[in-house]
Amino acid sequence: MGLKETVGRQLAPRIQEIAPGATSTFVREALRRAIDGVGPLAPASVAADKQLKEQGGNVERAIHEVIENNVRIAGAQGFATNLGGLVTMAVAIPANITGLALIQCRMVAGIAHLRGHDLSDPRVRNAILALLLGEEQVAELVSKRKLPATPMALATAPAHDPTLDGTISAVVATDIITRVAGKRLATTVGRRVPVIGGVVGMGADGYATWKVGRYADRELLQRRK
Repeated sequence: MGLKETVGRQLAPRIQEIAPGATSTFVREALRRAIDGVGPLAPASVAADKQLKEQGGNVERAIHEVIENNVRIAGAQGFATNLGGLVTMAVAIPANITGLALIQCRMVAGIAHLRGHDLSDPRVRNAILALLLGEEQVAELVSKRKLPATPMALATAPAHDPTLDGTISAVVATDIITRVAGKRLATTVGRRVPVIGGVVGMGADGYATWKVGRYADRELLQRRK
């Protein structure tokens, strides 16, 4: 486990005290807004269909563009919420947590839509949230039976298991808080100049989003329409 992950896990309980809204509830809300659209961000399916049209109906190219577009947005919001220094850390963390969850949910939901999955299906929504954890953590949780199956299997399960909703939301919330908190403190040492911290955040959020996108691209197989 790296420095950022170690620090993040130690800070996660404290961050939830600083940001009381950063619970499993915010994950579901981020997913809902990602699917329905919020502010200048179009609904995930609308944005995905726009890319499909621009790519002449080529699903794989459209998925590539969905990933690239959201990676750029994640980098931009990472830069904005990382400006400042230790003094603003407690204020910036909630915005970064919410922003990263929203952007990554929007990206994965767009990929799921392009692959023929119904975004209103609670099984698909659980799969989207599980994908945010990343391939390694999903594999670990499945091996420890803390997660019943892979995201693709969750999306195509014979029936929806309501008990999974809270479990997956809680795990995803903790994971995002851990990553953001760890990144924030681990990069503080080199952040005497505020803009440097912004650049670090931009790279970390963008790369993390790209990894989630690539995982979703591999994991979510095409469904028959």
